[in-house]
Amino acid sequence: MQAKINGIIILLFIQLSIVLSQSKQIEAVKQESSITYQLTHPLHEIESTSKDANCTIDLDLSKKEIKKVFVQVDVTSFNSGNSSRDSHAMEVIDALSFPDSRFTSSSITQKGDSLKVYGKLTFHGITKDIVISAFTKWSNNKLMVNGNFDISLTEFKVERPSLLLIPVKDGLKFILTQVFNL
Repeated sequence: MQAKINGIIILLFIQLSIVLSQSKQIEAVKQESSITYQLTHPLHEIESTSKDANCTIDLDLSKKEIKKVFVQVDVTSFNSGNSSRDSHAMEVIDALSFPDSRFTSSSITQKGDSLKVYGKLTFHGITKDIVISAFTKWSNNKLMVNGNFDISLTEFKVERPSLLLIPVKDGLKFILTQVFNL
């Protein structure tokens, strides 16, 4: 009889460990999350932020590992605080033809709280491989992921806007803050 009880207890522990080791899909909290791009012109720097991205991760809570990432953002949701500049930016990236930008991870390497997220970014109708460098910060009931990556406007076939006949720099930097309730 004792052997039977021990067998049941072992089976329960095995099932519990399987459940705890499985990935859980979690969406970022939009009100606490953001994506910002920085565009540099010799005369000034422009920042524009969206708080309306849809970001989902597959998370292994038992190992504190992010297994997959998917992000989609409506490009018209970015706000620089200057509606004229934002309208011009939407013309430049042809937001009517390419209304959203997407990232899907293909692999993730993690060392402690440091992440390298490899995947495909689709922007302006073109898909390219990119790497996002990120850091995680865990608390009792939240996970915060801060990251960044750069792209080349010309590689995505975006004509660089000009001010006073001087074009902006080709590099566009993105800064990500995504917060997840656990």
